[in-house]
Amino acid sequence: MSEVHESKNRQLKAQVVADIVEKFKGAQSVVVVSYNGLTVEQATNLRKNCREADVQYCVLKNRLVNRALEELNIEGMGDLLNGPNAFVFSPKDAVAGPKTVNEFIDKNKLESLKITGGLLDGKAVDVKTIKELASLPSREVLLGRLVGSMSATIGNFVRVVEAFRKKQAGEE
Repeated sequence: MSEVHESKNRQLKAQVVADIVEKFKGAQSVVVVSYNGLTVEQATNLRKNCREADVQYCVLKNRLVNRALEELNIEGMGDLLNGPNAFVFSPKDAVAGPKTVNEFIDKNKLESLKITGGLLDGKAVDVKTIKELASLPSREVLLGRLVGSMSATIGNFVRVVEAFRKKQAGEE
């Protein structure tokens, strides 16, 4: 009986590791946070903020995360995988996860939630890099700025062409 139970347990762990591997593969960035002392209400609010930002907050077993990182040949995160950790995966916008966690910590003045490091494009990064990422504008803001500057440039071009046409036609 116990061999069957062990085999099933091993299969479940293998599936969990495979799921974690997929989360890492699909993420532009990952923030590792130590949540020691976080209240249930605070954790619930952080999860809500993450959902609203389209990022995924997960509490995962360090040992299983370590196995997933080994499968992906990602080094430099072993020191982070101690104690209670949560992982914030940003699949669409590398800035969204770091920004959400950093703003949550600042807004709630939390000492029980600490960014300990993370991943950016599959490479381990330190806390400083994650905080720098958090200070960048979001993808939507950057796209809005790009569209705004493009439309201003096009508008200026149209005015120049119109002025040139009037001059050529003698309409000045």
